Amino acid sequence: MSTAHVPAHVPAQASNPAAGAFAAPAAAVFHRHATVLGRQVFYREAGDPAAPTLLLLHGLPTSSRMFNPLIPLLADRFHVIAPDYIGFGHSDAPSPEDFDYSFDQLAAHVAGLVDMLGLKAYTLYMQDYGGPIGFRLFQQRPEQVTGFIIQNANAYLDGVGDEAKSVLQPLWAGRTPATEAPARHLISLEGTKWHWLVGAQDPARIDPDHWLIDQALLDRPGMQEAHLDLLENYRTNVALYPEWQAAFRRHRPKTLIVWGQHDPIFVPAGARAYLKDLPDAKLVWLEGGHFVLDEHAPRVAAEIRATFG
Repeated sequence: MSTAHVPAHVPAQASNPAAGAFAAPAAAVFHRHATVLGRQVFYREAGDPAAPTLLLLHGLPTSSRMFNPLIPLLADRFHVIAPDYIGFGHSDAPSPEDFDYSFDQLAAHVAGLVDMLGLKAYTLYMQDYGGPIGFRLFQQRPEQVTGFIIQNANAYLDGVGDEAKSVLQPLWAGRTPATEAPARHLISLEGTKWHWLVGAQDPARIDPDHWLIDQALLDRPGMQEAHLDLLENYRTNVALYPEWQAAFRRHRPKTLIVWGQHDPIFVPAGARAYLKDLPDAKLVWLEGGHFVLDEHAPRVAAEIRATFG
């Protein structure tokens, strides 16, 4: 596998006023595939592989493309890897008949990518689905995880908002056409657009390509059923919350929490709950919702650099 060594950051403006017309060179981001457990896993890579690694784990309904505003702001100081899970983005999307769409399986493929890339240590950046995937990796191999960056990713019942409960609890009680209906709405175009816009400080700053591209991928043959399977399987994450919390207390990883405080899916109580088990964590509130990077990537990058750089 080829790797890229990205030059150090060059300031956007020099002492010559005319230099203001020239932007700093953007960090090179490479788009790669690896065969993991017989499936093609897509990932974005930037930065020097000799630098500390950040493993960026995305949420629903998107893919690693959610990190596009952030990766160039980190690549001068970190080695950044951002994979798409099976069934998401540019990774393989087998039918539910050919693949077990469960969080155990998604985590197994991310762990396989970590092994293929030879990553011995990494800080986990987790948003939404990235939480249960990353926390599985942490529980299985805590010696590899050098820290957490948590963005609206939940590990506490306190953090599950009414919006999430109204979709998930009926589905978990029994999967029928009636209980599937709210979940199907969540992964419809209207629901995907809502994910991106809910709680945004200025909706005009949110790129509408997000929900159009995400929805096109969600609507591929078999993918609606696959994502229903994952929403049903999310109950396995809730069952693991006590184990993850015990692991937090036992290992005390360095932790930065950057939380969109107007998220109705994973509510602010979920961010504060981490402080019970990780009392040294830094909690930063952002004027945003479930997604924050379109509006707050520079602030998030600065916090990451200050905490882990």
